[in-house]
Amino acid sequence: EVQLVESGGGLVQLGGTVRLSCLASGFAFSSHYMTWVRQAPGKGLEWVAYISPHGGSTGYLDLVKGRFTISRDNAKNTVYLQLNRLESEDTAMYYCQRGAPSGSGPRGQGTQVTVSS
Repeated sequence: EVQLVESGGGLVQLGGTVRLSCLASGFAFSSHYMTWVRQAPGKGLEWVAYISPHGGSTGYLDLVKGRFTISRDNAKNTVYLQLNRLESEDTAMYYCQRGAPSGSGPRGQGTQVTVSS
């Protein structure tokens, strides 16, 4: 059974930093692209960042380029998202998703990031 468990969210000050983690199990993690997606209140899902199976290729939503960094540790079956210089518009539920942004792979239950001013 595929499982994706996100953690690390919380209440963060404007301009602050948080690191999200997603622990994967039930599939060959190192064979898959992984994507972080988010859903802000009242809005649809949007992909934020993706990473190739061995980390050699990454991509970012323009709004987060230069502020967010995606990485992975295949030995730990974990993908990370470092969020720096947080803005109020970054407030959302963040999910990790198996596969590339264009796919509809399984997602975890999400972790909430709330940016406070």
